[in-house]
Amino acid sequence: MTEPLADRVESRPVRSHEVLHDGLVWSLVRDEVDLGDSIVTREYIEHPGAVGCVALDDQARVLLIQQYRHPGQILDWELPAGLLDVEGEAPWIAAQRELAEEADMAAGTWHVLADWQNSPGGSSENWRCFLARDLSAVETDYVREGEEAEIVVRWVSLDECVEAALAGRLHNACTVAGVLAAAAARDRNWATLRAHDTPWPEHPAYAR
Repeated sequence: MTEPLADRVESRPVRSHEVLHDGLVWSLVRDEVDLGDSIVTREYIEHPGAVGCVALDDQARVLLIQQYRHPGQILDWELPAGLLDVEGEAPWIAAQRELAEEADMAAGTWHVLADWQNSPGGSSENWRCFLARDLSAVETDYVREGEEAEIVVRWVSLDECVEAALAGRLHNACTVAGVLAAAAARDRNWATLRAHDTPWPEHPAYAR
């Protein structure tokens, strides 16, 4: 019997670990890894992980935010999202916090929509995307600074988001993956959604 298609969480022995650069948000590290038949050296970005959400209203519109991203030299449309940089904070709580801080919105219903790794060959980043529904406006005392101070909020139909992604007009990987996953889940009558607190074995901090 053929097993279901699935990635497998598996680690190989690390003979040495060196921090090459301890950055403001993430670090550049170098590992010497024992693959069994050979020893290889790999450099990658050590990343705390991130979460975001497809916030979908009762008109099937997605809440997108636009902000400047300097490394890409682009004003891109993104899902409300942020780093898992608060110790002990559950992923869905972090996603709720980001939705409030970036878009002044709250959601009454949360499900896991999709998980992914943006660049597993060069980063340890794990990303969890939630579907947030039953939306309402909230007030917060959070002060947006830097790029966040210029955030623009836009409501766009899920179908228009899909078309923009497929036409190459959206470039943020998490936005593209999130809206395509949401459309696929909708077409399956949301049967693929998982509980908000579903285990996340790919992220070492949330494996249990």
